[in-house]
Amino acid sequence: MAYILRSARYIAADALRQVVRPGDRVIDATLGNGHDTRMLAELVGETGRVIGFDIQQEAVDRTEASLREAGLLGRCELHAVGHQHIAERVTGPIRAAVFNLGWLPGGDKAITTRWETTHAALSGVIGLLEPGGICTVCAYPGHAAGDEERRALTDWLSALRPQAFNVLHHRFLNAGPGAPECFIIQKNPDLREG
Repeated sequence: MAYILRSARYIAADALRQVVRPGDRVIDATLGNGHDTRMLAELVGETGRVIGFDIQQEAVDRTEASLREAGLLGRCELHAVGHQHIAERVTGPIRAAVFNLGWLPGGDKAITTRWETTHAALSGVIGLLEPGGICTVCAYPGHAAGDEERRALTDWLSALRPQAFNVLHHRFLNAGPGAPECFIIQKNPDLREG
């Protein structure tokens, strides 16, 4: 089959499938409807752990139902708190983290991620990444909050030290101004603490 360029979410999922292995600890920073959480739970296997966060109880409930249906709930730990609290709840290294910015699909569009909390969450997550680990971020511009968040995210990621992190920005140039964009942050595999 020929290679096909696909959406930002597909690119993020593909990167996660390349990196996450059985036994890994990973974070879903924005549970949403639980699709990424479910994929991560499959990737980490019986010995791994997925730690999920969402400020909306509705998202936690949807994710829990999806995981229970798939028999994967035992691999996951879900928190009904904003992702800015990740560093308070997670210690030790993680292999990967995933963020989907914006609002809960099918939920209240007035409740969106904001740069202030996303910045705090990302700062905590990249400090937890083990060498070679990745963080994927799908941003959804096309509305005021999403445009502002994407601009701030792009500026912040552009300033990360290249000796410590590689950062990829994937977007379709001809898809229009509101098309989702994918950012992938990888902690330098050669970087060792100490």
